[in-house]
Amino acid sequence: MKWTVQQLNTLKNKGIKIDEMVDVSDLKEMDTEIREVSLVHVKGEGSISNHSVTFSLEISGEMVLPCSRTLADAKFSFQTETVEVFKFHDDWGEFDEEDGVHEIENDTVDLLPYIKQAILLEIPLQIFSEDLEGEAPPSGEDWELLTEDNKKERIDPRLADLAKFFDDK
Repeated sequence: MKWTVQQLNTLKNKGIKIDEMVDVSDLKEMDTEIREVSLVHVKGEGSISNHSVTFSLEISGEMVLPCSRTLADAKFSFQTETVEVFKFHDDWGEFDEEDGVHEIENDTVDLLPYIKQAILLEIPLQIFSEDLEGEAPPSGEDWELLTEDNKKERIDPRLADLAKFFDDK
């Protein structure tokens, strides 16, 4: 999903149609919460003017994140839309990166970093596994999962010596 300025100028009258499956598996390195990410479907079009190229994209896919409750795998389907504008010339006037206007670097337009950024913005703060039977880890470092059954049997270690006091009599 990379074009040079020269390629874009030759496509000026036709425009660009995009309908591709993109591998974004390196998102797992960018965000450690992502356990797995599928191939992402990117669909859209690009329109080219004298000063800029504008891409309107629909991005959809699926990723696996940790469940907020049990840390088990939870599938999350996402679908987002984004519009990215790249300016050709420095004389185009004032622009702001926050407005979605980007400068073309090395005479090349690369959409992949912007697609990855849009996907990262779709990650929810909390997600819960739909599999309610999912097993939570029973214990970890310095913690243990308490259930109603083992809660009654468990004696607080701070009070363990006090429990022995009543056993002697």
